This record gives sequence, C-alpha cells and structure tokens, in this order.
Amino acid sequence: MINLVLPWVLLAIPLPLLTYWLPAKNQNQTSALKMPHLIDGESAQKFSAKSKKAPQLLFLLIWGLLVISATQPQWLGEAVNVPTEGREMMIAVDLSGSMQVEDMELNGSTVNRLDMLKAVLGDFIERRTGDRLGLILFGDDAYMQTPMTFDRKTVQQMLDETVLGLVGKQTAIGDAIALAVKRFDEKKKSNRVLLLLTDGQNTAGKITPEQALELAVAKGITIYSVGIGADVMIQNSLFGKRRINPSSELDEESLQRLASETNGHYFRAKSSSDMNEIYQLLDELEPIEQDQQQMRPLTALFYWPLAFSLFLAFTYLLFINLPTFTLKGAKS
Repeated sequence: MINLVLPWVLLAIPLPLLTYWLPAKNQNQTSALKMPHLIDGESAQKFSAKSKKAPQLLFLLIWGLLVISATQPQWLGEAVNVPTEGREMMIAVDLSGSMQVEDMELNGSTVNRLDMLKAVLGDFIERRTGDRLGLILFGDDAYMQTPMTFDRKTVQQMLDETVLGLVGKQTAIGDAIALAVKRFDEKKKSNRVLLLLTDGQNTAGKITPEQALELAVAKGITIYSVGIGADVMIQNSLFGKRRINPSSELDEESLQRLASETNGHYFRAKSSSDMNEIYQLLDELEPIEQDQQQMRPLTALFYWPLAFSLFLAFTYLLFINLPTFTLKGAKS
C-alpha cells in the first residue's frame, strides 16, 4: 500500500485556484516591459495571444505533481519477520571415530550415530527461530564450522556436509567448550547456551574439561550435554552373536558435572526417539521467542511525480512556450 508521510501538504493543491479571486490588474496601467525593435508588431501580437492561451490544465497538473511529491509518498511492502534477540546457542558435535558405530535406528534402518544425529538435530535447528546458532566440530581439535548466525539453513547445511574423520578420531571435549566460550558475543545481552553432543570421553586437546568448565561458569554459559550411544548392541563373532555395551567409554560423570555446574542438564540418548524427546525438552527449557518483531520495507516514491512534473515543465518551455522572434524587415 501507499503511505504519505506528510498528507497535510495536499491542502496546497487548490492554491492556484485563488488566482481567480484576486483583483484584476488595471488594464490601463502602462507596461514596464518594452518590446524591442527587433520584434515587429505582428509577432508581438502573436506572442501575446499565445501567452493568454496557455494550457492552464497543464499548469495545474504540474502543480499537483509537485504537491504530491512534497507529501513524500512511500510504498509499504508486506510485513516480514525480523529475528529477535532470543539467545546464542552453540552446537558442538563430536566427530571422533566412535561416532561411526552403527547402534542407532532411524526410520526402520540401522545407522551410525552421526547419521542419526544429523537427521534429528536438523529438525531442532529448524525450530530455533530467533536464536543465533553456531556449529563447532571437534575430534583431535575443535574447529568453528559456522559462526553465530540467524541463518539456520546454513548451519543445517554445514552439519549435513560433515563426515567422520574430518577433524580426527579422538575427542577434545575441553577444547570444544573453550572454543564455544571464546566465540560467544560478549557485546550482546542474551542467554548463552552450549549444546554438547558426544559419545565418549576427553582423550585429546590442550584444555581439560575441568579447565573449560571454569571458563564457562565465569562467562555465565549454560551447558546442555548429551551422551549418545546405545546400552546394548548385538555383535557377530566367530563364536556366534554376543551382547556388548557400545557406550562403555562414555564419560557420563564428566558430562553430568559440566551440565550441573552451569545450571544446565545432562541427557542420555540411546536411540533416535530419545534424541527427539531431548530436543523437545530443550525447547521447553530454552523456549523459542514467541513475540516476533515485524517490519514493513519502505520504498520512496516521491521522485516519480517530481521527475514527471519537471519533464512536463521542461517540455512546455522548450516546445510550446518558446516565442518566435522575427527580425523587423526580414523577408521570407
């Protein structure tokens, strides 16, 4: 729709009509303008008659366009949602060698832990409207894959493109937490949340989980840790099938301490359904911003009537109101 910033300026449109009510000029008054001798009498009469027949409707149109331009018309576009300052959420994903263990079921098929995580975590990312999300991948070291952004599609794409062994086969949990602490924007006042997803224990890195925990507490960061892996897995061997615990190396005690001392929570994901429930619970613990801010894009339109009025005035002066001067005594 079109909006006028100064609609009261439209009151100036009828001002040219006031000229009809002004007292007429004395016809007997001697004109101060003397026609030069270069213009003969016949040309002067034509010029005077032409001036009296000036297209008043054109003048009124030009005036109207100038007044409309002065009202500063704007086009208001459709309302669009603006991301609100909900929270900063960093997602740290374990890419160690143990994430290739196929002990998870997804849509009736057995998949490894990383494939399950990608599928379920993608839905969680899509729901986090209004949050600034970041993605950290850790193995032998921790790497920032996606900095803090409102672009959830980019975060999900970067997650989908991850492969096992990309950053090594060990598990640097301490480095992942320390990198998240460093990457949170200290200039923004928002809830800072770290979602730590791992299936093992700290076996690499320059910073221990205890040292990283101190940094997180000092910066007011909440850690939600998720231990991934089934409790029981059937494995084929030379002696037949046997039951094993594929999550025997999961350091639950350390993950629980990371969560409890930062006012977070520790979750255990033994299946894809458990992971779905965890993400739904996270939506309750860290609710998504409901009050979306909206804005309507503005496009200035004043230059259209202004340009058209100037074009009409210039065209009239150049082609219509240009007097023909004829030299006195000139022959055709």
